[in-house]
Amino acid sequence: MTTEPQEEMSGAAQLLRALEDQGVEVIFGYPGGAVLPIYDEIFKNNRIRHILVRHEQAAVHAAEGYARSTGKTGVVLVTSGPGATNAVTGLTDALMDSIPIVCLTGQVPTHLIGNDAFQEADTTGITRPCTKHNYLVKDVRDMSRVVHEAFYVASNGRPGPVVIDLPKDVLFAKGPYGGKPDGRLHKSYRPQVKGDSAAIDEAVRLLAGAKKPIIYGGGGIINSGPHASELLTKLVRMTGYPCTLTLMGLGALPASDPHFLGMLGMHGTYEANLAMYNADVMLCVGARFDDRVTGKLTEFSPNSKKIHIDIDPSSINKNVRVDVPLVGDVGNVLEEIVGRWQKQKLSPDGKALAAWWKQIDNWKSRDSLKFGPSEKTIKPQHAIRRLYELTRERDEVFITTEVGQHQMWAAQHFHFEKPNRWMTSGGLGTMGYGLPAAMGVQIAHPGALVVDIAGEASILMNIQEMSTLAQYNLPVKVFILNNQWMGMVRQWQELLHGGRYSESYSEALPDFVKLAEAFQAVGLRAERPDQLDDVIKEMLAVDRPVIADICVDQKENCFPMIPSGAAHYEMLLGPEDHAEQPTSEEGMVLV
Repeated sequence: MTTEPQEEMSGAAQLLRALEDQGVEVIFGYPGGAVLPIYDEIFKNNRIRHILVRHEQAAVHAAEGYARSTGKTGVVLVTSGPGATNAVTGLTDALMDSIPIVCLTGQVPTHLIGNDAFQEADTTGITRPCTKHNYLVKDVRDMSRVVHEAFYVASNGRPGPVVIDLPKDVLFAKGPYGGKPDGRLHKSYRPQVKGDSAAIDEAVRLLAGAKKPIIYGGGGIINSGPHASELLTKLVRMTGYPCTLTLMGLGALPASDPHFLGMLGMHGTYEANLAMYNADVMLCVGARFDDRVTGKLTEFSPNSKKIHIDIDPSSINKNVRVDVPLVGDVGNVLEEIVGRWQKQKLSPDGKALAAWWKQIDNWKSRDSLKFGPSEKTIKPQHAIRRLYELTRERDEVFITTEVGQHQMWAAQHFHFEKPNRWMTSGGLGTMGYGLPAAMGVQIAHPGALVVDIAGEASILMNIQEMSTLAQYNLPVKVFILNNQWMGMVRQWQELLHGGRYSESYSEALPDFVKLAEAFQAVGLRAERPDQLDDVIKEMLAVDRPVIADICVDQKENCFPMIPSGAAHYEMLLGPEDHAEQPTSEEGMVLV
């Protein structure tokens, strides 16, 4: 797998050399006794930058932001015991959202493993369920091979996090560095990237014959690279078919494209969800039929022929049975579908497609994302829209979010024209994700505008990373939609639990302006609608970290909403609807 062995060096030095050979430019980490040999080598190394976070969970989220905004593999370095266990949430988040991460964890010396030594934890056992793969290096002669293999595993097939557990004595031991990989495929892990030719022909046949088609794209398109997004856009425009995207797929098709129906799922648009329900042919590209998308499985698009493209064979037929399974990289498969459509000079059923678009336009006329005006309080949706409108002309804008109502409002009202500009926690729904993720994005794109759209509860989960922003002069903007509640919890308690607001009100919030100043950042606040634009403009003009405390309507709920376990046609479009007994709206018909 590698070239001829090179000179002997310590395990820690081999590790750094392997990271260089993998093109690693930055490591997010936090030191401790078990990894001091690595930090000693970092001190000697002038080619790899280390970013000192304030918590190991934040290190992984920062690496996720770095990875998602660049397409590269993020690298994390933490110590043994609590360093490794603190990283577990981030690793699980990366696994759920298919983010390539290599996490280096310290471990006690090999002769102490299993003895309950100081700061010992069974890291490989603990992380086995929340990583794509993990390693325990017991012999320095395995070091370079394991590191190079870990990067291959993390970034090939369905991406994901890989842990390398490194006992301290192995880091000190000396052995030969195995050299760079020679480019040959791994002998046992060879993900299928080309789709089956016959299945592709069947998919093209079904798409060409569709009367009510829908293209449903997910995060796999983003993970496949920019070319996959270009091919999706080409397919959509070539066929004229409507397209909807998941939370993780936003940006794969430009939001301004007239074929885009908006996000689908629990807080998706009326037209996207009803188009999914009533479709006769569905092309699912790089999505996994998550429960927040499907709703009630027995009522999920019951009359459609389903085509599913995914590089992970375990994702196909896992939640929803499909008619045409296509295992492969979505970029490769889309290229084949587009090529065959063009070669065969196919065209859609124009009359049927026109009727289908007429129905969709009728659903769209309901304007499911509308919200009421307010002269006294700032509507959170309005705050997001103004943030978008005041930044849309900038070349590079990256948005991260925490998790909750603000996350869904951001997905609904901030529009993405390109992939890799939207970073959010989808599968795990991790509060505290947005600030460290923004930090990682800013490291990767120092000249870009990076905004963390946050809630006042979520931001406190990893608020200590404001100190990291100060240390490295990272001008991340934190845009807090402050309603003084755990908003999504309060919304569910109102709609599903009779308004019994159990432990969802934040009664002891800090003064975010003073808190920003304590972290050497700029603190701003908007309390009325007429202050909003000025605060956003000032936030954007400052080349320093900023916390903008936007005091929004405390009672606003996030609509539309499909109650958990309900069908797509059982949407709540506004506060006049009741989740306890959802009723069909006019226009929610099977057509």
